[in-house]
Amino acid sequence: MPQESAVRSYPPPRRSATELPEDYARLRSEAPVTEVVMPSGDGAYLFSRYDDVRTVLADARCSRAATVLPESPKLTAVPFDAGGLFTMDPPGHTRLRSLVSSAFTARRVELLRPRIQELADTLLEDMAQGGGPVDFNDAFAFPYPVAVICELLGVPFADREMFREWSDAVLSLTAHTPEQMLERKLALVGHLQQLVAEKRKQPGDDLLSALVRVRDEEGPLTEHELITMAMTLLIAGHETTVGVLGTSVFTLLRHNGGMGLVPDEPEQLAAAVEELLRINPIGDGGPLRVTTAGIEVAGTAVPAGSAVIGAICSANRDESRFPDPDRFEPGRRGAPHLAFGHGPHYCLGAPLARAELQIALSALARRFPSLRLAVPVEEVRMRTGLLVNRLESLPVNWS
Repeated sequence: MPQESAVRSYPPPRRSATELPEDYARLRSEAPVTEVVMPSGDGAYLFSRYDDVRTVLADARCSRAATVLPESPKLTAVPFDAGGLFTMDPPGHTRLRSLVSSAFTARRVELLRPRIQELADTLLEDMAQGGGPVDFNDAFAFPYPVAVICELLGVPFADREMFREWSDAVLSLTAHTPEQMLERKLALVGHLQQLVAEKRKQPGDDLLSALVRVRDEEGPLTEHELITMAMTLLIAGHETTVGVLGTSVFTLLRHNGGMGLVPDEPEQLAAAVEELLRINPIGDGGPLRVTTAGIEVAGTAVPAGSAVIGAICSANRDESRFPDPDRFEPGRRGAPHLAFGHGPHYCLGAPLARAELQIALSALARRFPSLRLAVPVEEVRMRTGLLVNRLESLPVNWS
């Protein structure tokens, strides 16, 4: 049986935007496998140590596909749909992933860098022309990755505010009622169905048009899988980067040196981004999994049919893997972080996200070397009730 713990609900509350829930440090020390209650009211096993989280993320018996079975425990009242990258296991997951993986390879992303740079520079120039103070989230952290993924997919950037509202509902833990979640998810599905119909009539040189051609001409993709794939790529392609970009800039501005901590040299810049990804979790845990057979982790027997959550944010602060883990150390070396997951579900868009963060931070440091917080640190708060971590706002100013 898992060890007793004071933690009873998942995710545990955060005291501030600068600190992870203190429960995780206690869990790593005292109860590395513990039972929690998810927002749906169902129970789950929560893993908090690096090695255990890595095991759960890679073990084929910890299934994503099983999460959509009617009898399985659910994370929220409105779970993800079956037939998507988030809710399939190999070989079905491998089939879907192979259809889009070429768009997100390191080589393909390198070819996209000049255009991503152009989008970043344009938004930063608009920010400068408008003058400060501004909410960095609204001025840059949100429109920048949305512009990138909209251009890649072939989705109208003008619809971004609708996407924000719909995405929040799809990724809601407790921020929306079940009725709101379902209503807005169906609105997003309807919008994507309309876009697919338009791509059929007038295809473009974009990923969504390519997926429509695969569906209509080659056949290894159902219509439901096509719509679910489009929804997954649109939401995952911007939500995570929006959150991490905001929290990364917040991290830099809280330290002596501010934007001057962003290195000029590419290898050092890449290392700094990896550290920002480690210390600024995309969310508390990896996507929910359900065991298809009994497993044993950290001496704890987990029965078949159990919900399991690997607390990635805790794993990335594990003292046994990261010395002085709460310290931001731009040149840190050592164990790889788990921000993008591990195993067969390792984040498809990791190369794109890394490039977006490197380009954005470098451009921001050049354009606004004197960037600073426009409010006291304690006034900056994390949005609650979502699967992803995102600041409510980030007021900034510059000289």
